Amino acid sequence: MSALLEVRDLFKTYGTGDTATRVLRGLNLRLEAGEMAALLGPSGSGKSTLLTILGTLTKPTSGSFVMLGNDMIAAGDKELTDFRNAHIGFVFQFHNLLPDFTALENVVFPSAVREGRETPAARARGRDLLTRMGLADRINFPTANLSGGQKQRVAVARALMNSPELVLADEPTGNLDRASAMQVMDLIGQINRDEGTTFLISTHDDKIAGLCQRQIVVGDGVVTG
Repeated sequence: MSALLEVRDLFKTYGTGDTATRVLRGLNLRLEAGEMAALLGPSGSGKSTLLTILGTLTKPTSGSFVMLGNDMIAAGDKELTDFRNAHIGFVFQFHNLLPDFTALENVVFPSAVREGRETPAARARGRDLLTRMGLADRINFPTANLSGGQKQRVAVARALMNSPELVLADEPTGNLDRASAMQVMDLIGQINRDEGTTFLISTHDDKIAGLCQRQIVVGDGVVTG
């Protein structure tokens, strides 16, 4: 495997002076292309902050971050927005779908943002992704009418829409029953194997972590294991 991304000596501090809170404290991490890794650690350990930095949603206070050969610290806001749309997908615990849109419209949305419109090719890919997620009979359903597990599978399909190299998943099964959680993880594992998409999955669930090839433990703002 080759490195998809690497961060070195990463610090993130919120606030200044006596009210400053140091969340990351010199964190180092290398993520290989094609990995399916779990991100573990107690609440307050820095996991969510790390995900927002890796997702280019915020910048660290100091340190280096290189992804796909690009210096993500030096990049400007527009560069980061374009890079994020092309190379990074997101799956959240609360799927953040547009409830009045159909499953297909939700999945195609990232492509429509990039292209400025929905294209026939994007709709074809959206249908294919939803079919792979076992939702062929729900493609034109408003997502408000879907079950929790179905909504999360739509969210996974949406994250994959632009064929990103990296998908960041923050507690993607935390709001699901066990059967639905396993179904979502089976689909993530299949995409990882078939397409080589890299997944970093933040979770408190040891069973979910055990389905990943690697477990990365964060504590007190650094990688501890």
